[in-house]
Amino acid sequence: MRDFRLYAITDERSHPGRDLAEVMEEAILGGADIVQLRDKHNDRAAVLERAKMLRKLTRKYNVPFIVNDYIDIALEVDADGIHLGQGDTPLSVARKLVGRKIIGISTHAIEEALLAEQQGADYIGVGPVYPTATKADAAPVTLSYVREAAAKIRIPFVAIGGIKLHNAEEVIAAGAKRICAVTEIVGSPDVRGICEAFIRKLEQGGAIHGVS
Repeated sequence: MRDFRLYAITDERSHPGRDLAEVMEEAILGGADIVQLRDKHNDRAAVLERAKMLRKLTRKYNVPFIVNDYIDIALEVDADGIHLGQGDTPLSVARKLVGRKIIGISTHAIEEALLAEQQGADYIGVGPVYPTATKADAAPVTLSYVREAAAKIRIPFVAIGGIKLHNAEEVIAAGAKRICAVTEIVGSPDVRGICEAFIRKLEQGGAIHGVS
């Protein structure tokens, strides 16, 4: 898969009254270079409608589009990939369904990360790094898991969960070359500006640690 730095995930509850397409376009214009549709609240028809819209938007900007959970919708709109949690469709089954499309897996411990890598995941999520309202029932994995993933995982990993501008530098310093923010991006009154600020922190971190 094409590498990325800033992963943006939808959360319409974070921007009431603002259009989803407008918010996600601003994120892309600000530097988000991969977009995921994550919708745990609407019915399938509504999720499909959003997926079609985001597929059109991401094609316009040549940005990979990922669908969370809904493998059938991902296939229907020809998304670039899917993202699965630990309790979702097993990776081996998903691979048979989606073929060479991207498969991302959420992981919360190094054992899960190593298994996902062994089974052929294209990337993994490492988190939640900090407490987060989007995964209120999940215990934070802390920066120690970010460091462990940086040392042991060979496929791309993205740090996720409670990441804000004020703590992004310590996540990057722990070894994350890719970060994901949800509410900090889509809930911002300046979506494009917040994404640009994240990109600057990633670039500064890369320069400090000798990462190109």
